Amino acid sequence: MAQESSNKHARAVWKERLSPYAKPDQRSAIFQLVSTLALFFLTWWLMLKSLATGWWLTLLIAPIASLLLVRLFIIQHDCGHGSYFSSNRANGIVGFFLGVLSLTPFAYWKRTHAIHHSTSGNLDKRTMGDIETLTVAEYMELPWWRKLSYRLYRHPLIMFGIGPIYQFMLKHRLPLDAPLSWTREWRSVMLTNLCLLVVAVGMVQTVGLKNFLMVQLPINLIAGPIGIWMFYMQHQFEGTYWARNDEWDVVDAALKGSSFYDLPAVFHWFTGNIGFHHVHHLSSRIPNYRLQKCYCDIQELQHPPRIGLLESLGCLRLRLWDEAQERLVGFSQLGRGVTDPQ
Repeated sequence: MAQESSNKHARAVWKERLSPYAKPDQRSAIFQLVSTLALFFLTWWLMLKSLATGWWLTLLIAPIASLLLVRLFIIQHDCGHGSYFSSNRANGIVGFFLGVLSLTPFAYWKRTHAIHHSTSGNLDKRTMGDIETLTVAEYMELPWWRKLSYRLYRHPLIMFGIGPIYQFMLKHRLPLDAPLSWTREWRSVMLTNLCLLVVAVGMVQTVGLKNFLMVQLPINLIAGPIGIWMFYMQHQFEGTYWARNDEWDVVDAALKGSSFYDLPAVFHWFTGNIGFHHVHHLSSRIPNYRLQKCYCDIQELQHPPRIGLLESLGCLRLRLWDEAQERLVGFSQLGRGVTDPQ
């Protein structure tokens, strides 16, 4: 009881300290949205025109368009939290249409992402909206074919190669993990699919199927892995936070289980400052254009788990949660005497 009271007090204190930053700024929001959309469509047009020179040039431009799409997804993400505009209606409309660009049904993603925020780091509430993570004990109890399945799921080629294609191009068209009672979410899925069909038909009629695919496919095939990578690295690091439900605390989950992904400034811009992820998890009502200022203003936020760009590569080997040592470990770190093949 004393621990629960202390946790509630800590949440209340943080809410008060962060409240000045948890306010939308209409001018900043509109400028960011309009400028990013303009740059994205300009880059898309340049890719289309570059086809006359050669697809090699189109592919050279594609990473820029893909990063701009990631930035648009972060704006959609903020709309899902209701933090981007002061108007819920504006958040819903903008979020939906950006979801068409990102191949992500807005209402479905909004609900599953809210589950992620309310359960991140809780070992007893690992449901949807997160990267599947098993404990060492759970993994060791699996039959061989389930172990193989989990190893394949956590393999980088699957996670960042096939995974994004499945997630954004297939699963989001028919998310069978969503209960039929989620009527709003299913309506969002169907409307998004309808809009995508209309856009595809329009593009085929104006630029042709081949040109459309030669421009759009590289954008999505690059943007998807970037998005999954960002989400993965901000929670999957060695000293992250996992706890059983009776010990789990949302503040600890934010400050210990969400990293500061210390990227070069240009990548913070393209990824909408989502690298300040511990700040975002402390208060999802802070829009992306205020996250860095919040981080700089509050000294206690400047000492989170930090991951640099090169350091993040080492996180790929961490795939199991060791409850005894309270850290993520790789398959190669399983104890001696384990019959599981390496």
